[in-house]
Amino acid sequence: MQPSERLLVVDDEPTVRELLAATLRFAGYTVTAAATGAEALHRSVQEPPDLVLLDVMLPDMDGFEVIRRLREQAVPGGERRSGPLPVLFLTARESPEDKVQGLRLGGDDYVTKPFNLDELIARIQAILRRTGRYGVDGLLRVGDLELDPHGHQVTWQGRQVRLSPTEFRLLQHLMCHAGRVVSKTQILDEVWRYDFDGDSSIVDTYISYLRRKLGTGSSDLISTVHGVGYLLRRPRP
Repeated sequence: MQPSERLLVVDDEPTVRELLAATLRFAGYTVTAAATGAEALHRSVQEPPDLVLLDVMLPDMDGFEVIRRLREQAVPGGERRSGPLPVLFLTARESPEDKVQGLRLGGDDYVTKPFNLDELIARIQAILRRTGRYGVDGLLRVGDLELDPHGHQVTWQGRQVRLSPTEFRLLQHLMCHAGRVVSKTQILDEVWRYDFDGDSSIVDTYISYLRRKLGTGSSDLISTVHGVGYLLRRPRP
């Protein structure tokens, strides 16, 4: 299972928004779209994104204000975002002053319209490599926890941990969404997919298996957010 990054596309032009959403879904991303800053703030709470493609000129507020508010939002369960939310600005503005402002406000890249879709996807991939949790060696790391998706190996605090295929997929899903709360429904959809039609309490059971196998410190690593789901915590900087 490869990570399914969630992208939030914010653009008030329907043609651009729909084209971007369709192209990025075809490229394998999970995409949510919004036409205004207010809608973007609302959707980002429902499905916290891994990266935002953000038009600077929106009808209700400019993109610079949107990203400031997005980064201050609490994620479901009351947790603050554990790191800066990556953003790629999309705009018709080409002046050096606008680009400088966007980058100073923490933008990871700045693309002017019209743009080449292949180049845009390459820029998205580059940002996700820099800000994501998969290293250049293909390993997934969160603090002292390391997962090798190809070798099917997990190391926790320097110790190799043997996991069943389902436990491995569950841990990988939590690590791909580290710092964000994931619901039982999301976990069932992504980990069990179409192979399960029963009680969602099976997620609780497998979380318990994971904590037991990881051992020391795993209860703090994988937190229960009552009434919402589970959160794999990222280490504090």
